[in-house]
Amino acid sequence: MFSDPIKIVEQCGIQAGQEIAEFGSGSGLYSMQVSKALMSSGRVYAVDVQKDLLAKLKNESVKQGLYNIEVIWGNIEKLGGTKLRDSSMDFVFLCNVLFQIDDKDVTIKEAKRVLKPAGRVVCVDWTDSFGGIGPAPQHVFSKLSAEESFQKHGFHKEKEMQAGSHHYGFIFKKM
Repeated sequence: MFSDPIKIVEQCGIQAGQEIAEFGSGSGLYSMQVSKALMSSGRVYAVDVQKDLLAKLKNESVKQGLYNIEVIWGNIEKLGGTKLRDSSMDFVFLCNVLFQIDDKDVTIKEAKRVLKPAGRVVCVDWTDSFGGIGPAPQHVFSKLSAEESFQKHGFHKEKEMQAGSHHYGFIFKKM
């Protein structure tokens, strides 16, 4: 029913040494899987506004021996709010977060700002509300809306991914 970070990360073609950000990392399920995919090289930047979740992620990553995760208390809904350098990331993960954001355009612009030329965004979100299991119906950010929003901001849909029975998934490439 829910998206599976292991299966999603496997579909991304992550390579050792890459620099990858997870916007709205929450408990860091994706950050930890990305860290494992990097095989102790490269770096994962887990960005969230909730300090308590970042502290839990840091503790859990240390327990698992994942030392290439850096937690950043930042705001993905503000240009420059992630505190990441311009053109510094190979990937940005936006997983199960867009439905929560009021101004999705700013978040997409922030992803574009931090991505290297030809960098990629992994976008995974809910396809519907499913009677209270997912977001409220008015907060669902549809598959079509995601495609249109990323294309509007200069991204090309590179790949559609299997993201689970209740989610859609894309990889968008910065043009």
